[in-house]
Amino acid sequence: MDAVRASEERAEAGNVAEGRVEHLGDGPVHEARALPDNVRVLPLAGRSAALRVIEALLFAAEHPLDEASLVEHLDEEMDVRALLEELQAHYSGRGINLVRVAGKWAFRTAEDLGHLLERERVEERKLSRAALETLAIIAYHQPVTRAEIEEIRGVSTSKGTLDVLLEIGWIRMRGRRRTPGRPITYGTSEAFLEHFGFESIKDLPGLAELKGAGLLDGNLPPGFTVPEPSDAAALRDDEDPLEDEEEQDDLFAAPATGRSGEEGEAGA
Repeated sequence: MDAVRASEERAEAGNVAEGRVEHLGDGPVHEARALPDNVRVLPLAGRSAALRVIEALLFAAEHPLDEASLVEHLDEEMDVRALLEELQAHYSGRGINLVRVAGKWAFRTAEDLGHLLERERVEERKLSRAALETLAIIAYHQPVTRAEIEEIRGVSTSKGTLDVLLEIGWIRMRGRRRTPGRPITYGTSEAFLEHFGFESIKDLPGLAELKGAGLLDGNLPPGFTVPEPSDAAALRDDEDPLEDEEEQDDLFAAPATGRSGEEGEAGA
């Protein structure tokens, strides 16, 4: 008798899984209402396992996943959209939500908790070789124009290189050279001294120190010297003042224009 009862219970459990009955218990078993052909009740274990699979895939994914990617890991008869919507409802009141982004699905921090996860940090940028060379020339030869920087470097200097140094605040526009075209002259700023720990611009290393640090070739041409830098605020006789502060803003905001021969190292 026990064997017969066990067989009947297994049959009834199978009927429930297939959606053919609506009640199991001590009372009589009733036939379930007929379901539409396009609706299928999944076995509890199958749906639960599918939900866990989708949850794991979305949690581990680096980017949002589309439904086609999820289907590859499930049985073909699974209604992926229904499963996703069930997960979405499950996570609706939690710290992370399941959201649809550009037709794909991903976990995201709940919008009302976003402020708790905000972090501000300073992004360190490494200056390019072109920017370092330009900075060194300005420091030792100031006041100096862009054309004079190019002559010393031997290659064209992108305006972007100067823009980077201006943005950092290590150089400043001093005035205009009294030559045709009235080019801008550049010099170092107080921020330059503060960053490198100099009391004054005269603390820059001289010829002997540069040689000792290996920054200069040992076979220098006869008569080679290192200029004695000066960052005096007063304009020199060959400089005119900038017309106004608005001119400085316009110059800084102007789009960079490339020149032939530039090394392509405009920024950090």
